[in-house]
Amino acid sequence: MKKLVSLCIAFLMVGMLSAQTDQEKAAATVNVNTIKSHIYFLADDLLEGRATGTRGNKIAASYLANELRSNGAQPIPGTDSYYQKFDLVKTGAPEYIEISLNGTAYPLKAAFALPAVDESGEAVFLGYGSEEDFNRMTVAGKIVVELGGSAAGEDPGQMFRSTRQKLERAKAKGAKGLVELVQFDEAMWSRLKHYIGGRTTVKDTDDTSETSEMPHLWVNTKSGDPTFTPDMQLSYTLKSDGQSKTTLHTQNVVGILEGTDPQLKNEYVIYSAHYDHVGIGQPNAAGDSIYNGARDNAIGVTAVLSMLENLNKYPTKRSALFILFTAEEMGLLGSQYYAEHPVIPLDQMSYCFNTDGGGYNDTFLATIIGLERTSAQSLIEKGASTFGLKAIGDPAPEQGLFDRSDNVSFAQKGIPAPTYSTGFSSFNDEIFKYYHQASDEADSLDYGYLLKFYQGYVYTGRLIANTPDKLFWNAGDKYEEAGKVLYGLR
Repeated sequence: MKKLVSLCIAFLMVGMLSAQTDQEKAAATVNVNTIKSHIYFLADDLLEGRATGTRGNKIAASYLANELRSNGAQPIPGTDSYYQKFDLVKTGAPEYIEISLNGTAYPLKAAFALPAVDESGEAVFLGYGSEEDFNRMTVAGKIVVELGGSAAGEDPGQMFRSTRQKLERAKAKGAKGLVELVQFDEAMWSRLKHYIGGRTTVKDTDDTSETSEMPHLWVNTKSGDPTFTPDMQLSYTLKSDGQSKTTLHTQNVVGILEGTDPQLKNEYVIYSAHYDHVGIGQPNAAGDSIYNGARDNAIGVTAVLSMLENLNKYPTKRSALFILFTAEEMGLLGSQYYAEHPVIPLDQMSYCFNTDGGGYNDTFLATIIGLERTSAQSLIEKGASTFGLKAIGDPAPEQGLFDRSDNVSFAQKGIPAPTYSTGFSSFNDEIFKYYHQASDEADSLDYGYLLKFYQGYVYTGRLIANTPDKLFWNAGDKYEEAGKVLYGLR
Protein backbone atom coordinates (compact mmCIF):
# COMPACT_ATOMS: atom_id res chain seq x y z
CA MET A 1 0.00 0.00 0.00
CA LYS A 2 2.83 2.38 0.91
CA LYS A 3 4.50 1.67 -2.42
CA LEU A 4 1.26 2.44 -4.23
CA VAL A 5 0.84 5.72 -2.37
CA SER A 6 4.43 6.69 -3.12
CA LEU A 7 3.95 5.83 -6.77
CA CYS A 8 0.79 7.92 -6.93
CA ILE A 9 2.56 10.89 -5.33
CA ALA A 10 5.40 10.56 -7.82
CA PHE A 11 3.01 10.56 -10.77
CA LEU A 12 1.18 13.52 -9.27
CA MET A 13 4.41 15.49 -8.94
CA VAL A 14 5.37 14.72 -12.54
CA GLY A 15 1.97 15.87 -13.67
CA MET A 16 2.21 19.07 -11.68
CA LEU A 17 5.66 19.86 -13.10
CA SER A 18 4.59 19.20 -16.68
CA ALA A 19 1.49 21.34 -16.16
CA GLN A 20 3.57 24.37 -15.20
CA THR A 21 3.97 26.99 -17.88
CA ASP A 22 7.34 28.20 -19.08
CA GLN A 23 6.61 31.46 -17.30
CA GLU A 24 6.05 29.70 -14.00
CA LYS A 25 9.16 27.57 -14.49
CA ALA A 26 11.26 30.68 -15.19
CA ALA A 27 10.05 32.38 -12.02
CA ALA A 28 10.51 29.26 -9.90
CA THR A 29 14.30 29.07 -9.99
CA VAL A 30 15.44 32.71 -10.16
CA ASN A 31 15.89 34.38 -6.78
CA VAL A 32 17.81 37.35 -5.45
CA ASN A 33 20.04 35.42 -3.06
CA THR A 34 21.40 33.18 -5.82
CA ILE A 35 21.90 36.16 -8.12
CA LYS A 36 23.87 37.96 -5.42
CA SER A 37 25.97 34.92 -4.59
CA HIS A 38 27.20 34.62 -8.18
CA ILE A 39 27.86 38.32 -8.77
CA TYR A 40 29.50 38.97 -5.40
CA PHE A 41 31.89 36.05 -5.91
CA LEU A 42 32.79 36.89 -9.52
CA ALA A 43 33.31 40.58 -8.64
CA ASP A 44 35.30 39.90 -5.46
CA ASP A 45 38.77 41.42 -5.09
CA LEU A 46 40.11 37.88 -4.73
CA LEU A 47 39.71 37.45 -8.49
CA GLU A 48 41.66 40.66 -9.21
CA GLY A 49 39.48 41.68 -12.13
CA ARG A 50 39.50 38.29 -13.93
CA ALA A 51 41.97 39.37 -16.64
CA THR A 52 42.62 36.61 -19.15
CA GLY A 53 45.60 34.42 -18.31
CA THR A 54 45.70 35.45 -14.64
CA ARG A 55 45.11 33.50 -11.45
CA GLY A 56 41.83 35.35 -10.91
CA ASN A 57 40.59 34.36 -14.35
CA LYS A 58 41.36 30.72 -13.58
CA ILE A 59 39.55 30.93 -10.22
CA ALA A 60 36.49 32.24 -12.06
CA ALA A 61 36.76 29.39 -14.58
CA SER A 62 36.91 26.82 -11.78
CA TYR A 63 33.83 28.36 -10.16
CA LEU A 64 31.92 28.15 -13.44
CA ALA A 65 33.00 24.58 -14.15
CA ASN A 66 31.78 23.54 -10.70
CA GLU A 67 28.44 25.27 -11.32
CA LEU A 68 28.07 23.28 -14.53
CA ARG A 69 28.98 20.08 -12.74
CA SER A 70 26.65 20.65 -9.78
CA ASN A 71 23.74 21.43 -12.11
CA GLY A 72 24.09 18.21 -14.08
CA ALA A 73 25.70 19.62 -17.23
CA GLN A 74 27.84 17.19 -19.19
CA PRO A 75 31.46 18.09 -20.01
CA ILE A 76 32.88 18.60 -23.49
CA PRO A 77 32.08 15.48 -25.59
CA GLY A 78 34.85 12.91 -25.56
CA THR A 79 36.43 14.38 -22.40
CA ASP A 80 35.78 14.63 -18.69
CA SER A 81 36.58 18.35 -18.69
CA TYR A 82 34.56 21.56 -18.90
CA TYR A 83 37.62 23.50 -20.09
CA GLN A 84 38.34 24.28 -23.72
CA LYS A 85 41.99 25.24 -23.31
CA PHE A 86 44.08 27.29 -25.73
CA ASP A 87 46.99 29.71 -25.70
CA LEU A 88 47.24 33.38 -26.59
CA VAL A 89 50.26 35.44 -27.54
CA LYS A 90 50.27 38.87 -25.90
CA THR A 91 52.38 41.45 -27.66
CA GLY A 92 53.57 44.34 -25.50
CA ALA A 93 54.59 47.81 -26.65
CA PRO A 94 58.31 48.55 -27.03
CA GLU A 95 60.03 50.37 -24.17
CA TYR A 96 61.37 52.93 -26.63
CA ILE A 97 61.06 53.92 -30.28
CA GLU A 98 63.16 56.51 -32.09
CA ILE A 99 62.38 57.55 -35.66
CA SER A 100 63.58 60.39 -37.85
CA LEU A 101 62.76 61.28 -41.46
CA ASN A 102 65.18 63.45 -43.42
CA GLY A 103 66.90 64.25 -40.12
CA THR A 104 63.73 65.39 -38.32
CA ALA A 105 62.87 63.40 -35.18
CA TYR A 106 59.22 62.59 -34.45
CA PRO A 107 58.59 62.00 -30.72
CA LEU A 108 54.94 60.86 -30.87
CA LYS A 109 54.72 57.36 -32.29
CA ALA A 110 53.21 53.92 -31.66
CA ALA A 111 53.93 50.56 -33.25
CA PHE A 112 51.46 48.07 -34.68
CA ALA A 113 54.42 45.78 -35.34
CA LEU A 114 58.07 46.38 -34.56
CA PRO A 115 60.93 43.93 -34.02
CA ALA A 116 64.12 45.06 -32.29
CA VAL A 117 65.84 47.33 -34.78
CA ASP A 118 68.73 49.82 -35.13
CA GLU A 119 69.08 50.87 -38.72
CA SER A 120 69.00 53.67 -41.27
CA GLY A 121 68.25 53.67 -44.94
CA GLU A 122 66.04 54.90 -47.75
CA ALA A 123 62.35 55.77 -47.59
CA VAL A 124 59.80 57.05 -50.08
CA PHE A 125 56.72 59.20 -49.51
CA LEU A 126 53.59 57.93 -51.32
CA GLY A 127 50.86 60.37 -50.28
CA TYR A 128 47.86 58.32 -49.15
CA GLY A 129 49.38 55.10 -50.46
CA SER A 130 46.74 54.15 -52.98
CA GLU A 131 47.24 51.20 -55.30
CA GLU A 132 48.09 53.70 -58.04
CA ASP A 133 50.76 55.24 -55.81
CA PHE A 134 52.38 51.86 -55.23
CA ASN A 135 52.27 50.93 -58.90
CA ARG A 136 54.00 54.18 -59.81
CA MET A 137 57.01 53.77 -57.53
CA THR A 138 59.59 51.11 -56.73
CA VAL A 139 59.53 50.57 -52.97
CA ALA A 140 61.40 47.27 -52.57
CA GLY A 141 63.86 47.46 -49.70
CA LYS A 142 62.62 50.88 -48.60
CA ILE A 143 60.45 52.22 -45.79
CA VAL A 144 57.14 53.50 -47.22
CA VAL A 145 55.89 56.74 -45.64
CA GLU A 146 52.22 57.64 -46.15
CA LEU A 147 49.51 59.89 -44.82
CA GLY A 148 47.09 58.04 -42.53
CA GLY A 149 43.72 57.10 -44.00
CA SER A 150 42.71 57.33 -47.64
CA ALA A 151 41.60 60.97 -47.75
CA ALA A 152 41.71 64.15 -45.68
CA GLY A 153 39.33 64.53 -42.74
CA GLU A 154 38.90 60.84 -41.88
CA ASP A 155 38.27 59.75 -38.28
CA PRO A 156 40.42 57.15 -36.45
CA GLY A 157 37.99 54.34 -37.30
CA GLN A 158 38.28 55.04 -41.01
CA MET A 159 42.05 55.21 -40.72
CA PHE A 160 42.18 51.85 -38.93
CA ARG A 161 40.06 50.26 -41.63
CA SER A 162 42.40 51.41 -44.41
CA THR A 163 45.67 50.62 -42.65
CA ARG A 164 45.52 46.85 -43.25
CA GLN A 165 45.13 47.32 -46.99
CA LYS A 166 48.06 49.73 -46.99
CA LEU A 167 50.20 47.19 -45.14
CA GLU A 168 49.27 44.43 -47.60
CA ARG A 169 50.27 46.64 -50.52
CA ALA A 170 53.60 47.50 -48.90
CA LYS A 171 54.39 43.83 -48.24
CA ALA A 172 53.36 42.77 -51.74
CA LYS A 173 55.75 45.33 -53.23
CA GLY A 174 58.66 44.25 -51.06
CA ALA A 175 58.77 47.30 -48.81
CA LYS A 176 60.92 47.15 -45.70
CA GLY A 177 58.36 48.87 -43.46
CA LEU A 178 55.36 51.21 -43.31
CA VAL A 179 55.13 54.53 -41.48
CA GLU A 180 51.77 56.34 -41.48
CA LEU A 181 51.64 60.04 -40.59
CA VAL A 182 48.56 61.04 -38.58
CA GLN A 183 47.38 64.16 -36.75
CA PHE A 184 45.49 63.85 -33.46
CA ASP A 185 45.08 66.00 -30.38
CA GLU A 186 46.67 64.89 -27.12
CA ALA A 187 43.58 63.18 -25.65
CA MET A 188 42.80 61.19 -28.79
CA TRP A 189 46.44 60.25 -29.31
CA SER A 190 46.71 58.99 -25.73
CA ARG A 191 43.76 56.62 -26.27
CA LEU A 192 44.96 55.46 -29.68
CA LYS A 193 48.53 54.90 -28.52
CA HIS A 194 47.29 52.61 -25.74
CA TYR A 195 45.29 50.59 -28.26
CA ILE A 196 48.03 50.42 -30.87
CA GLY A 197 50.85 49.70 -28.43
CA GLY A 198 50.04 46.04 -27.83
CA ARG A 199 47.71 43.30 -28.99
CA THR A 200 46.78 39.72 -28.24
CA THR A 201 46.22 36.92 -30.74
CA VAL A 202 45.41 33.22 -30.57
CA LYS A 203 48.61 31.19 -30.72
CA ASP A 204 48.84 29.12 -33.87
CA THR A 205 49.95 25.73 -32.61
CA ASP A 206 50.62 24.55 -36.18
CA ASP A 207 53.07 27.36 -36.91
CA THR A 208 56.46 26.78 -35.28
CA SER A 209 58.37 29.18 -37.49
CA GLU A 210 59.87 32.38 -36.14
CA THR A 211 58.63 35.01 -38.57
CA SER A 212 59.93 38.57 -38.43
CA GLU A 213 57.20 41.19 -38.71
CA MET A 214 57.64 44.20 -40.93
CA PRO A 215 57.86 47.48 -38.96
CA HIS A 216 54.54 49.31 -39.03
CA LEU A 217 54.11 52.57 -37.11
CA TRP A 218 51.77 55.50 -36.72
CA VAL A 219 53.63 58.79 -36.20
CA ASN A 220 51.67 61.76 -34.86
CA THR A 221 52.80 64.94 -36.62
CA LYS A 222 50.48 66.99 -34.34
CA SER A 223 49.69 69.85 -36.72
CA GLY A 224 50.33 70.81 -40.29
CA ASP A 225 51.08 68.45 -43.18
CA PRO A 226 54.66 67.19 -43.37
CA THR A 227 56.72 69.03 -45.97
CA PHE A 228 56.92 65.97 -48.19
CA THR A 229 55.76 65.79 -51.79
CA PRO A 230 54.48 62.65 -53.55
CA ASP A 231 57.23 60.26 -54.65
CA MET A 232 59.81 62.19 -52.63
CA GLN A 233 62.87 60.17 -51.68
CA LEU A 234 63.69 60.34 -47.98
CA SER A 235 66.24 59.07 -45.49
CA TYR A 236 65.27 57.45 -42.21
CA THR A 237 66.68 56.15 -38.95
CA LEU A 238 64.73 53.73 -36.77
CA LYS A 239 65.71 52.36 -33.36
CA SER A 240 63.70 50.26 -30.90
CA ASP A 241 64.04 47.44 -28.41
CA GLY A 242 61.05 45.81 -30.13
CA GLN A 243 57.78 44.43 -28.87
CA SER A 244 57.71 41.78 -26.16
CA LYS A 245 55.77 38.53 -26.57
CA THR A 246 54.21 36.53 -23.73
CA THR A 247 52.21 33.30 -23.92
CA LEU A 248 48.98 33.25 -21.90
CA HIS A 249 47.26 29.98 -21.01
CA THR A 250 43.50 30.34 -20.82
CA GLN A 251 40.19 28.54 -21.32
CA ASN A 252 36.56 28.76 -22.34
CA VAL A 253 34.19 26.92 -20.00
CA VAL A 254 31.66 24.65 -21.72
CA GLY A 255 28.82 22.34 -20.60
CA ILE A 256 25.80 20.58 -22.13
CA LEU A 257 22.27 19.71 -20.98
CA GLU A 258 20.28 17.39 -23.24
CA GLY A 259 16.80 18.33 -24.39
CA THR A 260 13.65 16.23 -24.01
CA ASP A 261 12.21 16.06 -27.52
CA PRO A 262 13.35 13.02 -29.53
CA GLN A 263 13.96 15.15 -32.62
CA LEU A 264 14.59 18.69 -31.34
CA LYS A 265 17.20 17.56 -28.80
CA ASN A 266 19.59 17.27 -31.74
CA GLU A 267 19.37 21.05 -32.03
CA TYR A 268 21.06 23.32 -29.48
CA VAL A 269 20.49 26.77 -28.08
CA ILE A 270 23.75 28.43 -27.05
CA TYR A 271 23.60 30.41 -23.78
CA SER A 272 26.78 32.45 -23.61
CA ALA A 273 28.59 35.28 -21.87
CA HIS A 274 32.21 36.28 -21.33
CA TYR A 275 33.60 35.92 -17.82
CA ASP A 276 36.89 37.80 -18.21
CA HIS A 277 37.36 41.47 -17.38
CA VAL A 278 40.26 43.96 -17.56
CA GLY A 279 42.11 43.11 -14.35
CA ILE A 280 44.11 45.64 -12.34
CA GLY A 281 44.58 49.19 -13.60
CA GLN A 282 45.15 52.76 -12.49
CA PRO A 283 43.89 53.47 -8.94
CA ASN A 284 40.83 55.70 -8.67
CA ALA A 285 40.39 58.56 -6.20
CA ALA A 286 39.65 56.04 -3.45
CA GLY A 287 42.85 54.13 -4.18
CA ASP A 288 41.04 51.11 -5.68
CA SER A 289 42.94 49.60 -8.61
CA ILE A 290 40.93 46.37 -9.07
CA TYR A 291 38.44 46.55 -11.91
CA ASN A 292 35.94 43.99 -10.65
CA GLY A 293 33.55 44.00 -13.62
CA ALA A 294 30.24 43.43 -11.84
CA ARG A 295 28.31 44.85 -14.79
CA ASP A 296 30.84 43.73 -17.38
CA ASN A 297 30.30 40.89 -17.26
CA ALA A 298 29.39 39.19 -13.98
CA ILE A 299 25.81 40.20 -14.82
CA GLY A 300 26.01 38.31 -18.11
CA VAL A 301 27.62 35.23 -16.56
CA THR A 302 24.90 35.14 -13.91
CA ALA A 303 22.27 35.13 -16.68
CA VAL A 304 23.85 31.97 -18.11
CA LEU A 305 24.08 30.37 -14.66
CA SER A 306 20.42 31.26 -14.04
CA MET A 307 19.51 29.48 -17.27
CA LEU A 308 21.66 26.51 -16.26
CA GLU A 309 19.91 26.09 -12.91
CA ASN A 310 16.50 26.39 -14.54
CA LEU A 311 17.17 23.86 -17.29
CA ASN A 312 18.64 21.39 -14.84
CA LYS A 313 15.26 21.35 -13.09
CA TYR A 314 13.03 21.95 -16.11
CA PRO A 315 14.68 20.76 -19.35
CA THR A 316 13.48 22.17 -22.67
CA LYS A 317 12.79 20.40 -25.95
CA ARG A 318 16.05 21.59 -27.51
CA SER A 319 19.37 20.86 -25.88
CA ALA A 320 21.41 23.59 -24.22
CA LEU A 321 25.06 24.45 -24.84
CA PHE A 322 26.50 26.72 -22.15
CA ILE A 323 29.66 28.61 -23.12
CA LEU A 324 31.47 31.07 -20.84
CA PHE A 325 34.11 32.86 -22.90
CA THR A 326 37.53 34.08 -21.92
CA ALA A 327 39.44 36.90 -23.67
CA GLU A 328 36.45 38.95 -24.83
CA GLU A 329 38.17 42.06 -23.56
CA MET A 330 41.19 41.22 -25.75
CA GLY A 331 39.14 41.28 -28.94
CA LEU A 332 36.48 38.51 -28.71
CA LEU A 333 39.25 35.91 -28.85
CA GLY A 334 37.50 33.26 -26.73
CA SER A 335 34.36 33.19 -28.85
CA GLN A 336 36.36 33.39 -32.06
CA TYR A 337 38.40 30.39 -30.93
CA TYR A 338 35.27 28.43 -30.07
CA ALA A 339 33.60 29.25 -33.40
CA GLU A 340 36.66 27.84 -35.19
CA HIS A 341 36.89 24.81 -32.84
CA PRO A 342 33.28 23.92 -31.91
CA VAL A 343 32.73 20.92 -29.66
CA ILE A 344 29.43 20.20 -31.47
CA PRO A 345 28.92 20.96 -35.19
CA LEU A 346 27.77 24.53 -35.73
CA ASP A 347 24.92 23.50 -38.02
CA GLN A 348 23.25 21.90 -34.98
CA MET A 349 23.09 25.28 -33.25
CA SER A 350 19.61 26.71 -33.72
CA TYR A 351 20.22 29.99 -31.89
CA CYS A 352 22.84 31.82 -29.84
CA PHE A 353 21.45 33.76 -26.88
CA ASN A 354 24.42 35.82 -25.76
CA THR A 355 24.40 38.29 -22.87
CA ASP A 356 26.85 41.10 -22.27
CA GLY A 357 26.83 44.70 -21.16
CA GLY A 358 28.69 47.63 -19.77
CA GLY A 359 25.89 48.84 -17.51
CA TYR A 360 22.37 50.18 -17.42
CA ASN A 361 20.61 53.52 -17.06
CA ASP A 362 16.95 52.50 -17.37
CA THR A 363 15.52 49.85 -15.03
CA PHE A 364 12.33 49.58 -17.06
CA LEU A 365 14.16 48.16 -20.08
CA ALA A 366 16.01 45.15 -21.39
CA THR A 367 18.16 46.22 -24.32
CA ILE A 368 18.69 43.57 -26.99
CA ILE A 369 21.36 44.33 -29.57
CA GLY A 370 19.96 42.70 -32.69
CA LEU A 371 16.36 42.44 -31.47
CA GLU A 372 14.83 43.20 -34.87
CA ARG A 373 17.30 41.07 -36.82
CA THR A 374 15.98 37.56 -36.13
CA SER A 375 12.60 35.83 -36.10
CA ALA A 376 12.81 35.47 -32.29
CA GLN A 377 11.86 39.13 -31.75
CA SER A 378 8.31 38.41 -30.53
CA LEU A 379 9.58 35.71 -28.14
CA ILE A 380 12.17 38.06 -26.67
CA GLU A 381 9.62 40.86 -26.26
CA LYS A 382 7.20 38.47 -24.58
CA GLY A 383 9.86 37.13 -22.22
CA ALA A 384 10.87 40.58 -21.01
CA SER A 385 7.37 42.11 -20.78
CA THR A 386 6.02 39.20 -18.76
CA PHE A 387 8.31 40.28 -15.92
CA GLY A 388 7.72 43.99 -16.25
CA LEU A 389 10.45 45.09 -18.66
CA LYS A 390 10.20 46.50 -22.15
CA ALA A 391 12.53 44.95 -24.71
CA ILE A 392 14.08 47.52 -27.04
CA GLY A 393 16.56 47.23 -29.87
CA ASP A 394 19.91 48.91 -30.31
CA PRO A 395 19.63 52.55 -29.16
CA ALA A 396 23.02 53.51 -30.60
CA PRO A 397 23.53 51.76 -33.96
CA GLU A 398 26.38 54.14 -34.77
CA GLN A 399 28.45 52.39 -32.07
CA GLY A 400 28.38 49.07 -33.97
CA LEU A 401 27.61 47.15 -30.77
CA PHE A 402 26.32 44.04 -32.55
CA ASP A 403 29.77 43.39 -33.96
CA ARG A 404 31.61 44.22 -30.73
CA SER A 405 30.44 41.34 -28.53
CA ASP A 406 30.86 37.57 -28.63
CA ASN A 407 27.59 37.06 -30.48
CA VAL A 408 29.23 38.21 -33.71
CA SER A 409 31.59 35.22 -33.73
CA PHE A 410 28.51 33.03 -34.24
CA ALA A 411 26.62 35.47 -36.45
CA GLN A 412 29.53 35.40 -38.90
CA LYS A 413 29.08 31.64 -39.13
CA GLY A 414 25.36 32.12 -39.83
CA ILE A 415 23.82 31.36 -36.43
CA PRO A 416 21.12 33.84 -35.34
CA ALA A 417 22.80 35.60 -32.42
CA PRO A 418 21.61 38.76 -30.64
CA THR A 419 23.02 40.04 -27.35
CA TYR A 420 20.66 40.45 -24.38
CA SER A 421 21.77 43.35 -22.17
CA THR A 422 20.60 45.31 -19.17
CA GLY A 423 18.54 48.37 -20.02
CA PHE A 424 20.15 51.42 -21.56
CA SER A 425 18.62 53.98 -23.85
CA SER A 426 21.79 55.94 -24.57
CA PHE A 427 25.45 56.19 -23.66
CA ASN A 428 25.51 58.73 -20.85
CA ASP A 429 27.43 59.47 -17.67
CA GLU A 430 25.61 56.72 -15.77
CA ILE A 431 27.10 54.15 -18.15
CA PHE A 432 30.61 55.60 -18.21
CA LYS A 433 30.60 56.01 -14.42
CA TYR A 434 31.09 52.23 -14.18
CA TYR A 435 32.21 51.00 -17.60
CA HIS A 436 35.76 49.64 -17.22
CA GLN A 437 36.11 51.49 -13.93
CA ALA A 438 37.15 50.35 -10.45
CA SER A 439 33.73 51.56 -9.26
CA ASP A 440 31.98 48.63 -11.00
CA GLU A 441 31.39 46.73 -7.75
CA ALA A 442 28.75 44.18 -6.79
CA ASP A 443 27.28 46.42 -4.09
CA SER A 444 26.50 49.15 -6.64
CA LEU A 445 23.86 47.07 -8.45
CA ASP A 446 20.06 47.20 -8.27
CA TYR A 447 19.14 43.61 -7.44
CA GLY A 448 15.40 44.21 -7.59
CA TYR A 449 15.85 45.19 -11.22
CA LEU A 450 18.19 42.28 -11.91
CA LEU A 451 15.62 39.82 -10.56
CA LYS A 452 13.17 40.91 -13.27
CA PHE A 453 15.94 40.98 -15.85
CA TYR A 454 16.99 37.38 -15.16
CA GLN A 455 13.44 36.09 -14.98
CA GLY A 456 12.79 37.63 -18.38
CA TYR A 457 16.03 36.21 -19.75
CA VAL A 458 15.26 32.69 -18.54
CA TYR A 459 11.68 32.84 -19.81
CA THR A 460 12.88 34.04 -23.20
CA GLY A 461 15.46 31.26 -23.34
CA ARG A 462 12.75 28.70 -22.62
CA LEU A 463 10.51 30.12 -25.34
CA ILE A 464 13.37 29.97 -27.86
CA ALA A 465 14.29 26.41 -26.86
CA ASN A 466 10.69 25.12 -27.00
CA THR A 467 9.32 26.84 -30.08
CA PRO A 468 8.44 24.47 -32.95
CA ASP A 469 9.61 27.15 -35.39
CA LYS A 470 13.01 27.27 -37.02
CA LEU A 471 14.44 30.61 -35.93
CA PHE A 472 16.49 32.49 -38.49
CA TRP A 473 17.76 35.85 -39.64
CA ASN A 474 15.21 38.27 -40.99
CA ALA A 475 15.31 38.78 -44.75
CA GLY A 476 18.05 41.11 -45.90
CA ASP A 477 20.23 40.85 -42.81
CA LYS A 478 23.92 40.94 -43.58
CA TYR A 479 24.39 37.51 -41.97
CA GLU A 480 21.42 35.89 -43.74
CA GLU A 481 23.55 34.45 -46.54
CA ALA A 482 26.01 32.89 -44.06
CA GLY A 483 23.00 31.27 -42.34
CA LYS A 484 21.74 29.82 -45.60
CA VAL A 485 25.15 28.30 -46.24
CA LEU A 486 25.45 26.89 -42.69
CA TYR A 487 21.99 25.32 -42.65
CA GLY A 488 21.94 24.23 -46.30
CA LEU A 489 19.11 26.60 -47.27
CA ARG A 490 20.58 27.84 -50.55
